[in-house]
Amino acid sequence: MILNQNKKVWCSMNAGMQNYVSINFPDLVPSDFSNEGRVEVSRENKFLSTLTPGKVLGELAILYNCQRTATIKAATDCKLWAIERQCFQTIMMRTGLIRQAEYTDFLKSVPIFKDLPEETLIKISDVLEECYYAHGDYIIRQGARGDTFFIISKGQVKVTIKKKDSLEEKYIRTLGKGDFFGEKALHGDDLRTANIIADDLEGVTCLVIDRDTYIQLISTLDEVRTKYVDDNDDRRRLNEEYANVKLEDLKTISTLGVGGFGRVELVQINGQPNKSYALKQMKKSQIVETRQQQHIMSEKEIMGEANCDFIVKLFKTFKDAKYLYMLMESCLGGELWTVLRDKGHFDDNTTRFYTACVVEAFHYLHSRNIIYRDLKPENLLLDAQGYVKLVDFGFAKKLQTGRKTWTFCGTPEYVAPEVILNKGHDISADYWSLGVLMFELLTGTPPFNGSDPMKTYNVILKGIDAIDFPKNITKNATVLIKKLCRDNPAERLGYQKGGISDIQKHKWFDGFNWEGLINRTLIPPILPKIRGVVDTSNFDPYPPDEGGPPPDDTTGWDANF
Repeated sequence: MILNQNKKVWCSMNAGMQNYVSINFPDLVPSDFSNEGRVEVSRENKFLSTLTPGKVLGELAILYNCQRTATIKAATDCKLWAIERQCFQTIMMRTGLIRQAEYTDFLKSVPIFKDLPEETLIKISDVLEECYYAHGDYIIRQGARGDTFFIISKGQVKVTIKKKDSLEEKYIRTLGKGDFFGEKALHGDDLRTANIIADDLEGVTCLVIDRDTYIQLISTLDEVRTKYVDDNDDRRRLNEEYANVKLEDLKTISTLGVGGFGRVELVQINGQPNKSYALKQMKKSQIVETRQQQHIMSEKEIMGEANCDFIVKLFKTFKDAKYLYMLMESCLGGELWTVLRDKGHFDDNTTRFYTACVVEAFHYLHSRNIIYRDLKPENLLLDAQGYVKLVDFGFAKKLQTGRKTWTFCGTPEYVAPEVILNKGHDISADYWSLGVLMFELLTGTPPFNGSDPMKTYNVILKGIDAIDFPKNITKNATVLIKKLCRDNPAERLGYQKGGISDIQKHKWFDGFNWEGLINRTLIPPILPKIRGVVDTSNFDPYPPDEGGPPPDDTTGWDANF
């Protein structure tokens, strides 16, 4: 606690005090930069290394609430620069929002952009690149071909024209901040008609976009949202069917899984022997302790409204003083991760089927501005027919149209670069994770791996092109994975003009029966063996919970659960 309350104590830690950066208080300790002195790193009382000025420690703490993996002890008098997670993330979010608003305002002043939807303007603002030109540089040269459009964000330029049979350039006018040039190049007229020269002693900064990027991004919301119609009536009927079910009506059969907040039990409703359900049981005190209240409420809201054959259905929620409960569809084929573990890896056809199921789930979610953020084989369950469904919506979030979110979440191997860099992210992060999933299904391991989360993040930031693809991954699969895992979110397949249909039309999916998948007439590559509605043989066994009941939570945060 003292570290947060008195930064002077923290920033002038001395050897005599032997202050430890303890693994016991990760949420109280900021990330630090060693400015003066020397510290020693140890783990389980074993010396690991010495850090000197210029080294960083605790860097994972500014990304998310993680357990400390080492102990840091001052070897000499030390001075450290420190920043807390909340402060860092607030700065990154504010900077991103200010930049986005400034760039969007620039775009609105340009005639060819002013009538575009806000969502499209925001997408374009995200791909604008800042380019600097020194005084006297030719930004555009008359007669040259070009495909780029420029908006001046700082400084001024002069426009000149060179007439035939003349060596001198004629001055036309001066352009300053907010002015633009080269707009004709976006529509195919690529022959430059004038010279544009940087005319500011401090240099000129321009926001730049090229023709291909522009064309890929220009679309209407209708192009993205044509497939899934309003299904509120179907969802309402489903809610009414289970409206009278009570918690005491449920009989526990066995455990299907154990998670961070509790357990998932296979249950039956008294008097319904031919049907079973999954009951997710979450400890309220643990949710509060890890500050996940908002995520849990969001999960309940999103799953409670969803009605898609590729998403596990939520039928009813319950609560008492100790737990929250979610009564869901049971998928007795088990986790896709278990099947992958047993087989080692899947072939092209098997991977294609499971990837297509996820694509349909994403199509449903993204058409409603919902980002999933937790794709991995463990969160894909096989139903009795062998189709996979998305489960666990603890990180899912409904976004405002065209907006981003800054929360750091997800499994390290599946996290997109913009999440790591705190640049803000949207549904494009899901397409990154889809590429990672394809790679893992085809090889048995994700492409980005490290001995600890920070090393994994460093591998991710090096990009997909730095990854060696095994020979068993076909050329078309490789191309699709690389198009999904582009560093720039706007370049990812699924996020461009054609939307998710660009993925469905990719060569890797040539001949795939999408209609058969949607109508569930397509025969899955793997049919799970299920002997009855209470057969849990496709799940790993779990011992009973020996921790005892959790304490009551009566704070009332879950009033609407």
